[in-house]
Amino acid sequence: MALDWATSGVDLHVDVDPTKGGRRAGLERALRDAIRDGRLAPGTRLPATRTLAGELGMARGTVTAAYEQLVAEGYLSARRGSGTVVAELPAGTGDQRGAVGAARRTSRPRHDMSPGRPDLSAFPVEAWLRAARRVLPRTEVTSFALGDPRGHPSLRTALAEYLGRTRGVLADPESIIITNGFMQGIGLLARVLHDSGRSVVAMEDPGHAFHREAVRRAGSTIVPLPVDDQGASRVPDGADAAVVTPAHQAILGMVLAPERRRALVGWAGSGGRLLVEDDYDGEFRYGRQPVGALQQMAPEHVAYLGTASKTLAPGIRLGWMVLPRRLVGPVAEAKSYADSGTEVIGQLVLAELIRDHEYDRHVRAQRLRYRRRRDELLRRLARDVPEVRARGAAAGVQLLLELPPGGASEADVTERAAARGLIVAATSAVWQTPDPHRPPGILVGYATPPDHGYPAALDALIATLREVLDG
Repeated sequence: MALDWATSGVDLHVDVDPTKGGRRAGLERALRDAIRDGRLAPGTRLPATRTLAGELGMARGTVTAAYEQLVAEGYLSARRGSGTVVAELPAGTGDQRGAVGAARRTSRPRHDMSPGRPDLSAFPVEAWLRAARRVLPRTEVTSFALGDPRGHPSLRTALAEYLGRTRGVLADPESIIITNGFMQGIGLLARVLHDSGRSVVAMEDPGHAFHREAVRRAGSTIVPLPVDDQGASRVPDGADAAVVTPAHQAILGMVLAPERRRALVGWAGSGGRLLVEDDYDGEFRYGRQPVGALQQMAPEHVAYLGTASKTLAPGIRLGWMVLPRRLVGPVAEAKSYADSGTEVIGQLVLAELIRDHEYDRHVRAQRLRYRRRRDELLRRLARDVPEVRARGAAAGVQLLLELPPGGASEADVTERAAARGLIVAATSAVWQTPDPHRPPGILVGYATPPDHGYPAALDALIATLREVLDG
């Protein structure tokens, strides 16, 4: 006998087998198994005995007796006025549910300073809800069907205006494709290039390892594009495309020098090659006006990629590409086969936020908050651990902290930080080419903690660095 409890408020399929010991034993066994394997989590409220009996076609007394037996065994808890709920089993019970429950209850770190992330507690919930209430009632029902794989026209139109106004991007809605974040965008581009016989992609060294892996999984060969104090340098011979972060180098944090910008554009234009511009945090520049997008110098040779992951939240999975005309059709086709198009409600709401300038206001507010946090971090570093060199402070949401050479290792810092409940990231994975003379470093995200948790996170970071440096 199978039961789906959707009508009882618990959406769970339970298979009651009355042939082994009768109906009561079958119900006890089905509930016990669901609790053990984690399908019924601690705190889940079960249906009233009368309701469940009616749905199962059992006598109420049978269900009551099954509940009482499981309460006696410790699987359920029953309190007057609170109903019957799944109990929290003690650790070490030896069943599968113990492992599932332990995984679900894994504690979060006390202080998360992971790099490259925004403060999720600052997501503009009220603005998002207001925009949704405005836009959804007036949206035509056809918008909720599968449509143009490039994305909803309202968001592509809003982005064309926004990117031109804030980043200097030369775009029209027809050249924009909405993606499920940057990772999908770079993967789609790499796949299209690979399928056209252009499979060698130069990627900045240092750069994010998971970006390289996304390109590699699309079939491309990765070659390192060295970075120095002026940004990305000469593209290696044989490369068909190059992925760069000109506004704020992804790890070291410098702006690509003007002569390097011109050289890269010239390289792309001379052989029908492609530059991929990752403008991941161009909105967050603190010391001067934001550096304009490289794309405006050669829109037919630069694919511009942006995302709402830093400004809003990575979980909403909204990114965009502004493409050369020759690539729009092939990438749209690849997007269609990948997922038939990005979900539409988020697109509609983001378009409304941009049109009403709520998005601009949110970005400005975040820029001010992150600048204050960065300033406090730099002040504490200079005062308490002057041996540490901070890089990438002009923009973004993170810093690279270089440790004195010949002393503490990156592992020393990350392990001692973890002992304090603090998450930071080592830089070893960002480099493609090993160099024993390179100073160890860690990446610290000053945007990640919520406002109320930032002072304690900063204290933990400084204490960890001081402890490591003092040996």
